[in-house]
Amino acid sequence: MTANQLVLKGRKIVTGKASGEAVVTKEAISFNGGVDNFTGFVTEPGHELEGVNIAGKVLVFLTGKGSTGGSYKIYDMVSRGTAPAAFIQAHPEPITTIGAIIGNIPVIAGLDQDPTLAISSGDFIEMDADAGIVLVTPKQPLQEAVLPVPAV
Repeated sequence: MTANQLVLKGRKIVTGKASGEAVVTKEAISFNGGVDNFTGFVTEPGHELEGVNIAGKVLVFLTGKGSTGGSYKIYDMVSRGTAPAAFIQAHPEPITTIGAIIGNIPVIAGLDQDPTLAISSGDFIEMDADAGIVLVTPKQPLQEAVLPVPAV
């Protein structure tokens, strides 16, 4: 680990290790109608990730939403090579969890910081779900606090 990296600790939801570029949303996401399983693009009108491709990325999101068909869409995305490499969630729920289990997508949740605030799109993520560790290398280096120089 370097000085410009951040370590987040959480709990394993689905086993595995993954790395890649983060795509972050503070909104819930639906894989049944909100993501094109053929391409990996988010298609939900008005969603903050509308038009963003999540294929092969580490998807950092608040929670899932929608019907149970979303689990099967996630699995279909895995078979097509359009699925995210991993999920980091603030609040896990059954739809995305089941999709991740059947698709073997690593998932971590319950982090010691809100991942939608601590991680930015474009950051590089290395995660080990079994250990509950997320290593974040910011796209923009972390800035050291600039303290005023006392007057003499």
